[in-house]
Amino acid sequence: MDFFKFFKFGLVGFTGLIIDFGITWFCKEKLGYNKYLANGFGFLFGVTNNYFLNKYFTFDNHNPEIGLQFLSFLIIAIIGFSLNTGFLYSLQKKTNINFYVCKIIVTAIVFVWNFGANSFYTFN
Repeated sequence: MDFFKFFKFGLVGFTGLIIDFGITWFCKEKLGYNKYLANGFGFLFGVTNNYFLNKYFTFDNHNPEIGLQFLSFLIIAIIGFSLNTGFLYSLQKKTNINFYVCKIIVTAIVFVWNFGANSFYTFN
């Protein structure tokens, strides 16, 4: 594993995390959306940010097939989102841990999936 890319992926992920959490919070707290719907909106904004930053910053990838590559990234992200939502739901139902603390825990777990899949498939 390339630890420098892993670190850069983490930096990009942190920017996506800020966007994800910001949009999730805004949709849930200010717009009154269901917390899982709000989580979905946060995910969509975060994943779009992460694709472009990872493509050019983390992996220095210049594949001209942006549409197909984004689709691959999106499929991996949807799998990650499914894992994220499933783990988030389960953790929330089985514990009294705050929703946002659960989201941090789950995000860390899914981060490993996203890096591995994108390293070996999307940007390889």
